[in-house]
Amino acid sequence: MSYSFSMTSQTKILLIGIDGLILQRAIDSGRAATLATLRADSYFSEMVVDMPTVSGPSWTTLLTGVTQQVHKVIDNDYGNHNLAAAPDLLTQARMLKPEIVTYAAAGWPPLIDPNDVGPVIRTRVADQSTGKHSIFVRDGETNGYETVDVEVAQDAVRAIREIAPDASFVYFCGADEAGHLDGTIEGSYFDAINRIDGLVAQMHHAILERHRMLKEKWLIVITTDHGHRDEGGHGGDSPQERASFVIAHGVGVQHPSWPPQIKPEELVGHLLSTL
Repeated sequence: MSYSFSMTSQTKILLIGIDGLILQRAIDSGRAATLATLRADSYFSEMVVDMPTVSGPSWTTLLTGVTQQVHKVIDNDYGNHNLAAAPDLLTQARMLKPEIVTYAAAGWPPLIDPNDVGPVIRTRVADQSTGKHSIFVRDGETNGYETVDVEVAQDAVRAIREIAPDASFVYFCGADEAGHLDGTIEGSYFDAINRIDGLVAQMHHAILERHRMLKEKWLIVITTDHGHRDEGGHGGDSPQERASFVIAHGVGVQHPSWPPQIKPEELVGHLLSTL
């Protein structure tokens, strides 16, 4: 297997978004060994997301570093949004350091698909033409996230090995899909978590291999946009629905010494400070 050599020496960032994940419940189930290991040996912060606890506003805040008052996303329809005033993490990273390469992969169209509402992650056609940015777009709403999450992970592993982007965002939605269908107490929710845990492990392994071969420094960060009610569903203001977290795990670099608790809109700033 061949690995591309990186042209930059700063710490590389991989932000992994796992939609609708109740982290402690996943760990307690015994079906999330990779997440449990990373949780135990990383920076960790619990986080409380703003209302409403739905993906549109939550992911937009997490990915842009501004609140709903600025980006104006209040639901999953993205009507009357103000994303023009809210550049995403990858765009901000490119503005901060023009030499870096960025990458995003997701199966929920509003996050990444230029032909859908949004998207939150800017398409940056000019940067794509010069190899400074790439996106992997899939439609899990149509094709199901059990399949699409695997495709997203496969392309993310390829990108880590072949491109080694300086700042990346990779998103999985199978757990949220299963939670809506069957609730979050047993059954398919934990099957989906187990599958996603394995996909996270694949990306982690690819990064460990790059560090072993090329001594690169990476920061793997994992978060979620909201929790779920026991019976499935979210949108309310219960602690379980508003529960999020940040895991930040250094490979070849120390885990970050961020404040013990951070707000969703603060995550982008902390990530950019790593570059």
